[in-house]
Parts: sequence; structure tokens; C-alpha cells
Amino acid sequence: MTLRVAFVPGATPDKWARAWRERTREPLELFLVEESEQRVVLEDGRADMVLARLPLGGPEDEFHCVRLYEELPVVVVNLEHPASVLEELRAEDLSGEQFALGVPDGIEPAVPQLPFGPMSVKDAVEVAASGSAVVVLPMSVARLHHRKDVKAVVVNDLEPTRIGLVWRRQRDDASIQAFVGVVKGRTARSSRG
Repeated sequence: MTLRVAFVPGATPDKWARAWRERTREPLELFLVEESEQRVVLEDGRADMVLARLPLGGPEDEFHCVRLYEELPVVVVNLEHPASVLEELRAEDLSGEQFALGVPDGIEPAVPQLPFGPMSVKDAVEVAASGSAVVVLPMSVARLHHRKDVKAVVVNDLEPTRIGLVWRRQRDDASIQAFVGVVKGRTARSSRG
């Protein structure tokens, strides 16, 4: 039986997939899902586990979760933006900005926001490159959409995002626990714990 593990943009399952292949003959299928789909693929059975950006949204009592790491928040700006010469800034430094993907939690805008329509992260980075707005993203997602005409600057007082390995409580079997062991760094000979 194939273990199906979905992952959101910016998450990097490669090292765990390599360790899995070294340890077992059980096939592993990795596939990318948008953050908006991370819960849905567990609920509809397309994935057995998800490397998800937390929280999943909605009630989470039907899921197990191993919290893995935090991602720094960054603001993506064009190279002419005053922040492009900085390595980090504070949320209050962004109060006068337009936000292509909406105002992030932790920022109080001091100016009315333009009515940007729905757009992908790639499109929002393109808007940031044009100088019309900025976009706040997890650092891994900003790196994924890096362009030569933008810079990502750490926003040091916004809450980081968290990546976790999530699976349904009803699907907590030996294969799932073996993959959890790989992710937690257990050796093939160590016991669960």
C-alpha cells in the first residue's frame, strides 16, 4: 500500500522521503497541495498525511499533529522600496502600505486599502515587484517565488507560521507511525516514543 503525503508550498519533505526510502520498501507518494486544500485532502482521503501550515482551520480534534518548525514572516517589496535596503523591520513600519493579499494579522494599516481582487501568491509577488503593493509571506514561500526585482525582508515582530505533520486519528496505523518516526528522527531500531 502506498503512503500518500501531501505538502504545502514552501514545505520540503525531501529529507524525510529519502530516509523513508532507505528504511522501507513501502511506496511513498508525495504531492503538492495549496494551503486552502490541506485539510480537504485529509478529509476526502486523497492524502494519508499532510505537511501543513498550521492551523488547519475548523475543528482539529479529529487529527493528530506533530509540530515541526516555525517559518519567519517576511515582507516582499520591490527593489525601489525603502525597505529593500533593510534586513528586518517591524510590523508598524508597514502601516502605510497596500497589501496585495490583504492586511496580515498583527499589522494596523494607517491608509485605506485598495480593493485587490483574489490572486495567487505568484501574482501577489508580481504586484509587489511592480511597486503597487507589498505582500507578507512565510520566508519559505517568498523563496519559492523569488524574483530578481524583489527583496524579502524579515518582519521581526509578526507571529511566525508553523509547519506540522497532520493525519486523521482514525488512520493511525503502523505505516503512519513509521513515517512519524522518520520525521521525528527516530532510527530504524529505536522504539516509538
